[in-house]
Amino acid sequence: MWTTAERRTTISLSPPSTPRLRLRPAVPPGSARTALDGAWWPRSADPVAELPGLILALQDHGPIDDHGPITHVLLRVADWDSRPRRLRIDGPADTRVVRLSWFDTLPPGLLTAIYADGRRVDLFSVPAATPHTEAEASMELASDPHNLLHTPDLLAVLTPPPPGRTNPAGTPAVPESVWESEGGRLRQGGAAR
Repeated sequence: MWTTAERRTTISLSPPSTPRLRLRPAVPPGSARTALDGAWWPRSADPVAELPGLILALQDHGPIDDHGPITHVLLRVADWDSRPRRLRIDGPADTRVVRLSWFDTLPPGLLTAIYADGRRVDLFSVPAATPHTEAEASMELASDPHNLLHTPDLLAVLTPPPPGRTNPAGTPAVPESVWESEGGRLRQGGAAR
């Protein structure tokens, strides 16, 4: 049963901002689905301020008659500052309430918008504090029709390895903490035992 707080609809007091959004080009029906449909770079971690502009832009991207309005957005808890359950979106043509669901288990940086007909749009949500050049590059990569990287891999591209932590090919090395947690064991003192 829902509590009163969960049924309360949150309203943004500021007008929707123009989102920094990049979507992959339209693909013919029946084509293989890519890892992501694009990327979005919010200006803050406040979902009430950021989501209305994104939802309106996604709604304008596709024909509303084919898919219906966006009715539900799935978000990762750790990526945002607050967790409203319902958000009123005041658009030029109508006003609607969009349900927001919060999960600890979603991959970092993933945002999923679901249309009334069940179609979904998976976006890489670039952290707001990301420098401009890195954000633009990751948005370009996420929206590439041939992209096979998921959000954790795109976040890893944004996070440079510590100094001196590259393998011979010049690519970032796997952190020792990850390697050890997957069953590997480091040598002590550099000598084999």
